[in-house]
Amino acid sequence: MPVLKRETAQAHSHCSMLPKLPVPDLQHTLDAYLRSVKHLVSEKQFQKTKAIVETFGKHGGVGERLQKLLLEKRENTENWVFDFWLEDMYLKNRLALPVNSSPALVFPKQPFRDVKDSLVFAARLILSVSQYKAAVDGKTLLVDVARGQKADTPLCMDQYKRLFCSYRRAGLKLDTLITADSTSDTGHVIVACKNQFFALNLKEGSCKLNEADVRGQLEWIYEQTLSAEQKQPDMGLLTAAGRTDWARARDQLLKDPANRESVELMERCVCVVCLDDPAGLEPSDANRAALMLHGGGHDKNGANRWYDKPLQFVVGADGVCGVVGEHSPFEGIVLVECTEHLLKNIRNSSWTQSSGRTASELPHPRRLLWKCSPQVQYILASAADHLHRLVRNLDMNVFTFAVYGKEFIKQQKMSPDAFIQLSLQLAFFRCHRRLVSTYESASLRRFRQGRVDNIRSSTPEALVFVKAMTDRGTSAQEKMEKLRAAVDAQSKITVLAVTGMGTDNHLLGLRETAKEMNMETPDIFSDETYHISTHFILSTSQVPTAEEMFCCYGPVVPDGYGVCYNPRPAHLLFCVSSFRESKETCSGLFVKALDEGLQDMRILCTKHTDHRNTPHTPK
Repeated sequence: MPVLKRETAQAHSHCSMLPKLPVPDLQHTLDAYLRSVKHLVSEKQFQKTKAIVETFGKHGGVGERLQKLLLEKRENTENWVFDFWLEDMYLKNRLALPVNSSPALVFPKQPFRDVKDSLVFAARLILSVSQYKAAVDGKTLLVDVARGQKADTPLCMDQYKRLFCSYRRAGLKLDTLITADSTSDTGHVIVACKNQFFALNLKEGSCKLNEADVRGQLEWIYEQTLSAEQKQPDMGLLTAAGRTDWARARDQLLKDPANRESVELMERCVCVVCLDDPAGLEPSDANRAALMLHGGGHDKNGANRWYDKPLQFVVGADGVCGVVGEHSPFEGIVLVECTEHLLKNIRNSSWTQSSGRTASELPHPRRLLWKCSPQVQYILASAADHLHRLVRNLDMNVFTFAVYGKEFIKQQKMSPDAFIQLSLQLAFFRCHRRLVSTYESASLRRFRQGRVDNIRSSTPEALVFVKAMTDRGTSAQEKMEKLRAAVDAQSKITVLAVTGMGTDNHLLGLRETAKEMNMETPDIFSDETYHISTHFILSTSQVPTAEEMFCCYGPVVPDGYGVCYNPRPAHLLFCVSSFRESKETCSGLFVKALDEGLQDMRILCTKHTDHRNTPHTPK
């Protein structure tokens, strides 16, 4: 994921001027695919796969037919892979959103003395969101420009439009990402407090609410939830259920007009602000990260959420704060850019100390009302149990490697991202004595409506390097040579991925085109190697931040790791997650191996400093 800089220009207006995402050459993709899997499967399995791939790619074969259709699709659409990718990555996924899909940003712990302080912070956050949305709608944001690999390229800003106007609607087989007119004046946020939901209007007539007004409304909401009167069921749990279960419950809910009105208010809101009770846990980085992902379960704040909404800001009375993102509308770096702006605004703006209007002058926020059928009540109970098990299953470890940061890596004339990716491969190899299919997100925002492709970081060169590092008979000079070769290979495939020449999206497009044409599934996609290659045991992403906050997410497969990292000048921050139920994984052991590997790589570099004149462009 690229580090960003800003460039003066009107956001969004330039997006139609960006190039369309290219369709890679078929043979290029097939060759790259074979190279990426050869060392991950047995020789017998590879020879079978090679024969299948050669048949698929032969002149006049199925591959060429599908490639031609993809090229036609490119001509007739803004982005040929956008819909394929969105459905495959998110909308078809039936797993519950918490941990499995939705990432979170964890803010620095806030020094709240009492609930009143937290409500002041929440009021300023809400007003900052309103101001930022106005900048998005008015197209006055500065255009993001990539740094790192292929630097100084303007990036597509379309994802910013979906921050506040999108909603992921649960479906029985396929969710729907709905997007309203981004400039429509929805005028309300949803405030969640003690599992109750309220619609808070940001305008009264033509007059916008000020800080004191919003704070007064939040205080009223908080006071209302102290009483059991009008208490509604814990409906937020439904959005933490599996997507098909939630879709069934939603169909039942919509039969009642009051429920339908509440759901519509949820879908149209700007964002959700969750006023959390103290969780009663030590506010360590790992605990705060886990709480952002799942709320701590039904007995803490797990029901004080509405996971379908892309932006959920969490303001805990104990100072545990952050944001949970529904991932389908935008990438993590867009969420970071938005959130950093909000935090700076909260910290630096001159907030008015004027009195708010009296309660009689402002209509009270509207409590969302619900009627639950027995079927919905059953799904609620099931969702609470599922969330409880998910909380117990998540193994989260937040690790700050303080020996060096990205500046040291740059001094070695290496890409920090490539170097860190190799440290992850080394850690995995030391834990499991093998390499596995690895996902590293690569931004495609250099192209119209670009999202991401995959950098397949477990390269053949990476395997040679990690074997050398764990072989006492290999000299330090040889290890250094293997490290540089692996960094070079990683940097090259990164450039290919961010310039639209990656492997995974192209194969996905070919596969889904065959489905659209009602063709029999080509053997390349039913082959065991393809399933192994898309089972991402190691799911990684660089999410750099300027503010002192960090990103975290869960594993994408039951036997996998989720690794989010933030390279800072003098230290490296890692959030490593896995599932306790897996006998294959352990976040603590992975972090221990990562620490040792980063130390060993430093020793190697300091012993064999290479003063080559041409540095790698750092990512």
